Amino acid sequence: MGPNKFSREVITLTEFIIARQKDFPFAKGDLTSLLNDIAVAAKIVTREVRKAGLVDILGEVGAENIQGESQKKLDVYANEQFISALRHGGVACGVASEENDDFIGFDEQFYTGTTYVVAMDPLDGSSNIDVNVSIGTIFSIYRTLEPNRSASLEDFLQAGTELVAAGYVIYGSSTMLVYTTGRGVNGFTLDPSIGEFCLSHPDIKMPETGSIYSINEGNYKAFSEGVQHYLNWCKGIGEDAPEKPLTGRYIGSLVADFHRNLIKGGIYMYPPTKSAPKGKLRLLYECAPLAFIVEQAGGMATDGHRRIMEYTPRELHQRVPYFVGSKHLVEKAMEFLKQEAEAS
Repeated sequence: MGPNKFSREVITLTEFIIARQKDFPFAKGDLTSLLNDIAVAAKIVTREVRKAGLVDILGEVGAENIQGESQKKLDVYANEQFISALRHGGVACGVASEENDDFIGFDEQFYTGTTYVVAMDPLDGSSNIDVNVSIGTIFSIYRTLEPNRSASLEDFLQAGTELVAAGYVIYGSSTMLVYTTGRGVNGFTLDPSIGEFCLSHPDIKMPETGSIYSINEGNYKAFSEGVQHYLNWCKGIGEDAPEKPLTGRYIGSLVADFHRNLIKGGIYMYPPTKSAPKGKLRLLYECAPLAFIVEQAGGMATDGHRRIMEYTPRELHQRVPYFVGSKHLVEKAMEFLKQEAEAS
């Protein structure tokens, strides 16, 4: 009998990152260590997510984060785990979290050489925790403007074009970590039998078009006419609408919706509404890192008019409108919004 057709070389996340260090002439192993710190925290959070229904870790803690959203117990736990991993890893000199009012500088460390800061949404989609829907972590890594010091606000308020790395972890039927350092996008699935993230989705490419649109259509009447017309186009309404309408798929967990569309092709939208004229998603913690990933995979991310990666944040918790996904579908949305702007 020939070799087992199911056997293949297993490449772990650590092995993969080390092998890719040569892509960065300035690298000294710090970025490798930092990504490993994030992976370790993701494993710990995975363990808690898996047993969340069995222990007293579901529900709210009775407090609100800076966004005015109720903090879930697992939100707080994830936030603490990632901050602790980054603090003790000795590479990051500061972290900004969606859950905290201000950034945290790690002053007790002695910095030598290039250092990094991390911005993160430790548990995206937390409103779905109690109903067993996929949730995730989003992270982005910037190089500090100056080496050998603790973090400053300016280190975080950098445009997406300055990102060194970005990624997300999705806690679903399996746990996956997807990341980019500007050299393509690769996905790793956690093998619980060995406790390692293993390469499962090498060199991810997003389809140029897709059959899925993701948006909270309950807000339809609060959307601008341009967005409404685009949604009608997605449903096959209009002269140039596709013969086969797109399928509406909306989980309500950004990481889950984004991940599905990245693999299958589609568009995710969170446009302005009358109650949220600047959009609802956060530029630093959600939009910029996912924009970096989608562009590296061949897709697009805009606010409907402008490339998200070119935004320079004015504040840590700035919000922006968001259209992200397959290139053809995002470009079509921008056409409708341009027509609306020209008509007004």
